[in-house]
Amino acid sequence: MRWLQKRFALSDRGIFDLMIGSLACALQNLALMLPVGLIYSFMKHMILLNAVGYNLSDDSVKFYLSTAVIILCLMFMASFFQYNSTFLATYRESGIRRITLAERLRKIPLSFFAKKDLADLTASIMNDCAALETCQSHFAAPLIGSIISTSIVALSLLLINWRMALAALWVLPVAFGIVAFSAKVQQKFSRSSLSARISCEEGVQEFLECSKDLRSNNFMNAYVDGLTGKIKTLEKRSMSSELGTAIFVVSAYLILKLGLASVALTGAILYADKSLKLTEFLLFILAASRLYDPLEISLQNLAAIISTRSGVDRLNEIFDAEIQTGSEKLTNKNYDIEFQNVSFSYEDGEEVLHDISFTAKQGEVTALVGPSGAGKTTAARLITRFWDVQQGNIFIGGMNVKDVDPEKLMSLISIVFQDVILFNNSVLENIRIGRKNASNEEVIEAGKLANCEEFISRLPEGWKTQIGENGCELSGGERQRISIARAILKNSPIILLDEATASLDAENESEIQSAISRLIRNKTVLVIAHRMRTIMGADKVIVLADKHIAEKGTPEELMKLDGIFANMVKTQGGN
Repeated sequence: MRWLQKRFALSDRGIFDLMIGSLACALQNLALMLPVGLIYSFMKHMILLNAVGYNLSDDSVKFYLSTAVIILCLMFMASFFQYNSTFLATYRESGIRRITLAERLRKIPLSFFAKKDLADLTASIMNDCAALETCQSHFAAPLIGSIISTSIVALSLLLINWRMALAALWVLPVAFGIVAFSAKVQQKFSRSSLSARISCEEGVQEFLECSKDLRSNNFMNAYVDGLTGKIKTLEKRSMSSELGTAIFVVSAYLILKLGLASVALTGAILYADKSLKLTEFLLFILAASRLYDPLEISLQNLAAIISTRSGVDRLNEIFDAEIQTGSEKLTNKNYDIEFQNVSFSYEDGEEVLHDISFTAKQGEVTALVGPSGAGKTTAARLITRFWDVQQGNIFIGGMNVKDVDPEKLMSLISIVFQDVILFNNSVLENIRIGRKNASNEEVIEAGKLANCEEFISRLPEGWKTQIGENGCELSGGERQRISIARAILKNSPIILLDEATASLDAENESEIQSAISRLIRNKTVLVIAHRMRTIMGADKVIVLADKHIAEKGTPEELMKLDGIFANMVKTQGGN
């Protein structure tokens, strides 16, 4: 059960439903064998009547007709049960799988996503889940069901006449062995096709996102040519995958077809030798004609199941990824942020921070500055547990952030990023992300404090205006103000400002700085900035360089040192 659950990436409910669905398929197959038994009984009866010179009585006619009706009802009931137990259960499991994936992705650290690209994860959540939905309903349950029903029929045939049974059954292990032997070849084709599909999806997505830049640089035709090549590669690899599978499946089909011929040949020899009754000969001919039908489908099912292996492995990689856990209880005494001998490196192993120690006090503005790549943004990410420190500790009010559930930790922190992410929804709902249960009045008040009212009044429907994908209807400064409005609405005691004004013009920067001044009152504030004028009023400045803290102190103290900070200020002309 656990192996099957892992093999098909199923939930506990899903593996139970798969077993029920398999039994339902087995019952349906057995129900479809009932007409064989009725025909055999009728033919045996007629042979006996002809031998003694009698005709079929009215009672016998009624018996066979009523039995036929009962069998039809049983077949209908079995098919109805099979449909509900496979398809409906599969839809339920598909929902469970996607929700479980979303929950898992919500708790996985961002270090996992650093190794993945968007197209790959999207393919896992959408395409792989859809493939497994089809696999559970159309392939896995029918295959297991056919194995169960065929085993029962095979045992029955062996009890009737073992030689005829072997003549009918020898093709089964040979046919299944051929398809099973193709597993490695199919997986190779499947991985190759999947790689081409992801590359094609990435290309289409990039084309749609970057069409403006492609046109402005007269690169559209060249890019389309490359994209066309990716599409042709996908077509070629998909056809190769289908052909590679077909070679084995068709070969197995041909072996199965030999089963009926071997039954007829063996039966004829045994009947001529008077070792087999005519009724038994007819029974095996009838049974063989029905026995192979579900197995022909099962061979194709087995090939399809093998081809899903790479998708299942990708899903299990997400399910098996280590998640971030921690206490739901906050034990911090205040909102001071303390870095204590913190060192950190990303997946490539190159150290970004080494032995960093400093404290950002509650009620003060602490600025992190330094050249690009010095680790400023990394330090902010470690506070929020986007990544976990590898050495040292980070405390908030004496509480180690590694001991706190990430979502609970984020209730203490508001972040304003340089790159704002907005959703294709109204202005109201984009701001409400800061606190989902906020009233419209509270949302509007936060927007006013962030200086949003001026540009919102110009929108067609005001606060209810749909702003397009990622806020494409708004300017950079307007999008940034919505981000600040979110932070104001959330009203967390800790504020992280990550290059919040770096890409804005002077007018927008002034508006943003005014909004930020309202946001940071009486809070613990950590500012990451390149523009020196945005941090000249900070209470403390931490200068990061070459993975270490090179300087720290007030702006005035650091100017007197005439070091890195002073040089950065002078380079920017005192701004």
